[in-house]
Amino acid sequence: MKYIFVENPIAGNKKKQLLFRQVQSAFRLSNDEMIIEPTKGPKHAVQIARQYAEQYGDQAVIVSCGGDGTVHELANGLAGTDTPLMIIPLGTGNDFAKKIYGSKKLNMENVVKSFGLHDGNLRYDVRPIDLIDYNGEKCINIMSFGADTLVETIGRKIAAKVPLLGQSAYTAAVLPVIAKPLRYRMNIDLNCIDKDGHAFKLTAEPHEYALMAICNASYYGGGFCPAPDSVLDDGLLDMAYIDSISLLEAAPLIPKYADGSLAHDGNVHLHTCYVTSGRVWSYEGAPLLGNCDGENFDYSEVHFKVEPKALKLCFIKE
Repeated sequence: MKYIFVENPIAGNKKKQLLFRQVQSAFRLSNDEMIIEPTKGPKHAVQIARQYAEQYGDQAVIVSCGGDGTVHELANGLAGTDTPLMIIPLGTGNDFAKKIYGSKKLNMENVVKSFGLHDGNLRYDVRPIDLIDYNGEKCINIMSFGADTLVETIGRKIAAKVPLLGQSAYTAAVLPVIAKPLRYRMNIDLNCIDKDGHAFKLTAEPHEYALMAICNASYYGGGFCPAPDSVLDDGLLDMAYIDSISLLEAAPLIPKYADGSLAHDGNVHLHTCYVTSGRVWSYEGAPLLGNCDGENFDYSEVHFKVEPKALKLCFIKE
């Protein structure tokens, strides 16, 4: 079996390099092959994943050694193939990794040891998960619109300037965003399912909102949790949106939105349901204020749908 470690050279530190050397030593004692592929720019990870998937199929595992951006690109390269993805969290947010590993194991040392990469005794389960298709691209985690996209954008800039802040950079980014009225507009036409399993359409031209998250997983923006009960392989996307609100209304919601409890406390400003597909488009023709997996996009219209069991993912063996 070939294990291709796709490395974002920007992510991680000297600790990562020491860990890599330990893993390399373990592979020398095994019958498996370790290949390191550094990324050289945007979308390069997509190309690497496709190349190995086409050449080796299920005889290779692509190992993500970066943050959510690397995971996003590799998911795009591996969607619909027989080659599984393994994730070692090395970024600032590592939001998708929180879903599959939980907070206790969410560091590279724990994940490497749990998979047996440190001693060559590899152990893991491979299971298919859903993806979100949006305008032909793939999203593994969350697609969102509105205030949360601003938080993501500002948080990333803060993290780049002050790396020591880590995930706290995204918390700091909340303040300048909520200082202004959280009022955004876009048109929506969504195919939804309520919690009792009844299908319905949600349409509005325009729809006023503070933020909207369409979730395959649970966490985004450095740890905010709009969908604590999301299931990665149920063929459904969890949607949460918050009404257009003022600073006074937003302030008490933020801690609950961060820890996931807002989804369960019946707040009148939060609306949740499942969604399987839909269309979102700009109210005024300008690009939408949106992102997928923390990567901003400039579409003025987005068509999306859930793609059931589209990606094979490595899970820690229980």
